[in-house]
Amino acid sequence: MPWDPLLTCPLPPFIKGSDTQVQSRESDMAKCAFLGLGVMGYPMAGHLAAKGHEVTVYNRTAAKAEAWVKEHGGASAATPREAAEGAEFVMACVGNDDDLRAICTADDGAFAGMGTGAIFVDHTTVSAMVTNDMAEAAAEQGVGYVDAPVSGGQAGAENGALAIMCGGAEDTFAKAEPIMQAYGKSVKRMGEVSAGQLTKMVNQICIAGLVQGLSEGLAFAEKAGLDGRAVVEAISGGAAGSWQMVNRHETMLDDEFEHGFAVDWMRKDLAICLAEGNQMGAALPVTALVDQFYKDVQNMGGNRWDTSSLIRRLR
Repeated sequence: MPWDPLLTCPLPPFIKGSDTQVQSRESDMAKCAFLGLGVMGYPMAGHLAAKGHEVTVYNRTAAKAEAWVKEHGGASAATPREAAEGAEFVMACVGNDDDLRAICTADDGAFAGMGTGAIFVDHTTVSAMVTNDMAEAAAEQGVGYVDAPVSGGQAGAENGALAIMCGGAEDTFAKAEPIMQAYGKSVKRMGEVSAGQLTKMVNQICIAGLVQGLSEGLAFAEKAGLDGRAVVEAISGGAAGSWQMVNRHETMLDDEFEHGFAVDWMRKDLAICLAEGNQMGAALPVTALVDQFYKDVQNMGGNRWDTSSLIRRLR
């Protein structure tokens, strides 16, 4: 170890040069698989690769996986099982309960390819029931499980600034947390398995009411002859302010909805919330009402419009 005569102790090894630092960084890198390359999964997997992790991707449409590899490097696999083989962490971001079951427990599913001690992290918004089922199936094979739904939308995924709410054993979460930080601004354990999904339900319940209130407020301002942007500037810093107000008011006023989180997906999420609420005896009257308002938007042809399109019903 080199000695600096101006100091009374030896210099630490990294002073020698970059070799030790490189070895340290490499030791923090993991072999990962990412299953599902939709508007959320594609950039999330990209952040993993950008952080130096070894990433193999799978997507039901193979062309999407090939495009991802061309852009980010890594590799693609023909099945979830092949993608998961040898991976320390397998992330998933798919559509719904049935999609999750298929990529996990089918003959060519991820669990069939994962080794003992590997960890499966599910970023899909699904029911607590399927989460518990998949966690049990994973445990039977010695695989750890973290349910980790996300909030922040496509922009959050692209900017690596998602809020991730997690459920799982403390030691399992502790291992997965540094990996999720590649695309998460906030990564928080909420409790045991399914606590992440239950927290995401709270998130969607709150959003539903907020967007309806914002829609009514902006529609009221228009009918009153007020400048909607000036109104938002005046009130957004007060008690009425919200992320939805700050980030969606301009497109709502401009009647633009070809972006963001689709109405179809919101209705899927609200159905999960309502079913869970019914099971536990929690009253969700506003959520049930707004869900029907979203049904109206679907009937208007707005299946893929952003959730802020609720204002269309009021115009």
